[in-house]
Amino acid sequence: MTKIKQDTSNFGEAYKELEGIIAWFENEDVDLEEGLKKFERGLALAKQCKDRLKEVENKVVHIKAKFGALDEEHTDDSEDDQRALL
Repeated sequence: MTKIKQDTSNFGEAYKELEGIIAWFENEDVDLEEGLKKFERGLALAKQCKDRLKEVENKVVHIKAKFGALDEEHTDDSEDDQRALL
């Protein structure tokens, strides 16, 4: 039986392992006991990937908000400069 990694901290590794589990299930000769273990591991990996994607999404929103605020400040300054010229 193949040993299944218990801790996968890297998103790419977790996704690759999840793809391997999916490929295993697509095989016609699936062992029920091993399938149950792989199913459980697959769900854990899917949750881990989903959680990591959510973290990255939140960080992107935060970064965009941070730089969006800078863009707004720059836009406000530009408008003030234009008004001063009139």
